[in-house]
Amino acid sequence: MLYQFLAWLHQLFDIPGFGVFQYLTFRAVLAAVFSLGLCLIFGNKIIQFLKKKSIGETIRTDGPQNHLSKAGTPTMGGIMIILAIIIPTLLWANLSNAYVILLLIGTLWMGIIGFLDDYIKVFKKNKKGLKGTFKVYGQLGLGLIVGLTMVLHPHFKGIEPRLDNEFIIKPNSLLQKSGFKEGDKLLAVDGKPMNSIPKGYTNPIYTIYTIERQGNRMNLVIPKEEKLRVSEFLFGTKDYGFSTSTNVPFFKNYTFNYDYLAFWDEPNGIWGKIIYILVIIFIVTAVSNGVNITDGLDGLAAGVTGIVAVTLGIMAYVSGNVVFANYLNISFIPMSGEVFIFCAALIGACVGFLWFNAFPAQVFMGDTGSLALGGAVAVLALIIKKELLIPIFCGVYFVENLSVMMQVGYFQYTKKKYGEGKRIFLMAPIHHHFEKKGIHESKIVIRFWIITVLLCIITFATLKLR
Repeated sequence: MLYQFLAWLHQLFDIPGFGVFQYLTFRAVLAAVFSLGLCLIFGNKIIQFLKKKSIGETIRTDGPQNHLSKAGTPTMGGIMIILAIIIPTLLWANLSNAYVILLLIGTLWMGIIGFLDDYIKVFKKNKKGLKGTFKVYGQLGLGLIVGLTMVLHPHFKGIEPRLDNEFIIKPNSLLQKSGFKEGDKLLAVDGKPMNSIPKGYTNPIYTIYTIERQGNRMNLVIPKEEKLRVSEFLFGTKDYGFSTSTNVPFFKNYTFNYDYLAFWDEPNGIWGKIIYILVIIFIVTAVSNGVNITDGLDGLAAGVTGIVAVTLGIMAYVSGNVVFANYLNISFIPMSGEVFIFCAALIGACVGFLWFNAFPAQVFMGDTGSLALGGAVAVLALIIKKELLIPIFCGVYFVENLSVMMQVGYFQYTKKKYGEGKRIFLMAPIHHHFEKKGIHESKIVIRFWIITVLLCIITFATLKLR
């Protein structure tokens, strides 16, 4: 909003220095600073408001005994997180970008579900909160919105061709590095005249491009490692399955298209898109539940999510930059660079909230914050096509989720078979198991942060270990 206003002023009056706002990195820094500043300036006021309204946490009596002293600590502090994400993003991101809008919707949508859950717990004195079925419906609804948007919206359809109807080239930086210049006319590829090549995405193995430049005919020979990229940027990938494809870790020059799973349907058919939407719904549900379950110790969910946000922010930046995407041999995602602004705001919000949530916590985020963060992380991973890496960089969420599933499943199995339920862990989720073993809460949190850092390093390593 503010970014677009400043860009308009610069365009209208050519104000010296205003050109700096076009740079993603500068706006990302502003978003992070604004986000952190909002938390630090208004955090205490929000906490005092929550105390005044008697919005306190109810502690389970069967949990770790040291948690009993936390009873009455203000909850629903996720309101602080949501505001610190939404406001800087609205100010510094390009709001005409569908990626940004989808992230804002995902964060708000899950935040509202979490708010309703906390409201019922606090004001209706119902410890169970919002019924599980309503939570699931909410997660399904968000997954459906994200899936339909990514399948149908033009911003998610891939790369626009750099050729016009007269075969005149409008090169980007990668094509310029390969020898193409503004105004070049493409005459033939590998000796085939252009009028014999079908429109749209073409054979990616072209080596020799015959062009006309200022009346002179010349050939550009493309190196083997550049052929796929040159073809994608020159001819475009628009509407050719880009929206349902994703990068596969540990495999070079290979993308997986969910359309392959619908083997009975025609390529780029409706069933492939339906399968992709179902996958999105599953990921949104799993990740949001994972963050929600992880939020059980002071600073745990905020710290882990902040580290994950740094990873996703870097991934978003390189995926939206044609040079970096080409160097790392990952899918270039047009217009995804603006996601970096959202990630910066998310990082600032997590760090700012940690100021008050670190042990001993002055405020808890509640489901308002944990579900909002889960929705943001899930949508982020999906739109930059890194969802297959979620089990790695979201490993803590994954293990927390898995520990609950194992505990419940094993208890029910043994109760049915032996008449008495048995447990794998002393208590689930797994962070409470370590508490029951006598490890201090702060040590568990810091170790989980360290594990997340290591997992994120492994995630970055997958870009080259292929």
